[in-house]
Amino acid sequence: MNGLLLTSLEEKMPIEIMYMATDNTIMKRQIIVTAANQDYIKAYCFTRKQTRTFKRSNILAAANFKYNYIII
Repeated sequence: MNGLLLTSLEEKMPIEIMYMATDNTIMKRQIIVTAANQDYIKAYCFTRKQTRTFKRSNILAAANFKYNYIII
């Protein structure tokens, strides 16, 4: 998972994470990591359309996220 977070940071690649929110619900977000340290990651969240901070210990899973483009 850490490798995928680093790839998102270095390549500006969108990924999808599942994480435990502060109210103990499991949430899914599509993000691009913009900064990271040992405890937190900062990322642009496509759902909220703003930069968010995620606690690393609350991230349960991460996966590649692919956009479906429609060519007009």
